[in-house]
Amino acid sequence: MAFYKVTFNEKYRFATVHNYGCTFRCPFCSYKLKSGEHGKPGLSYPAPERYLKTQEIEEALSQVSIEKLYFMGGEPTVAGDLQTIIDFAKETLGISAYLGHTNGSKLPLPNLKGANVGLKAWDDNLHLAITGKKKKEIFDNFERAYREGMELKANVVYVPGLVDVDQVEGIAAWLAGLNPGIPFHIMGYIPVPGQEYERPTAEQMKEVDAACRRYLQNVAVSHIDQERALNLSSRDDRFAVTRLL
Repeated sequence: MAFYKVTFNEKYRFATVHNYGCTFRCPFCSYKLKSGEHGKPGLSYPAPERYLKTQEIEEALSQVSIEKLYFMGGEPTVAGDLQTIIDFAKETLGISAYLGHTNGSKLPLPNLKGANVGLKAWDDNLHLAITGKKKKEIFDNFERAYREGMELKANVVYVPGLVDVDQVEGIAAWLAGLNPGIPFHIMGYIPVPGQEYERPTAEQMKEVDAACRRYLQNVAVSHIDQERALNLSSRDDRFAVTRLL
């Protein structure tokens, strides 16, 4: 069991089921900011006191009026009951389910409406070094999900000196080959403990943004610091939620 929390946003009428754990070992994972841990595959913050039962989650979701259900992590696909809850959302609640973020290792999934996929690097060897997983499997999964009609978004963490402009641009060009309208979000790296890499400058963010706009129609960038990353609800009411469970 990996799900440990359920939250609800009344204004936008969505609920989110949160999990702990990941199948990747990315050194720049922003979840590490929560605890200062580093170098531990699949772990980035203290484990929950307990995990939720499937029935508990379904009962909590049935008590609120929602239009969409999101799964967040960590990596949501590590949860053994993910598919059961996705099916419950569609077949019982009559709503759409999305992976709010995922590394793409289990896409596509039945009854899943869409996903926001973090693509880590374009170079095969770099991808393997960062994640511990081969790039081809992830990119093939993304393409398969796209061909099956899933609503897909992609994102990347821009880390100067590691996931540099050429890596981000390579991903953008590949996405454009599927559909230049796929939304692509470039996130400026937020330094995490134990890593040598520095936060990109404003000029570097402009450079990588311009490079990707040569291929894609819908590019967004974010360049926030650690304080803002740990207090997202203060700047975006989509993160202003109440805890159901």
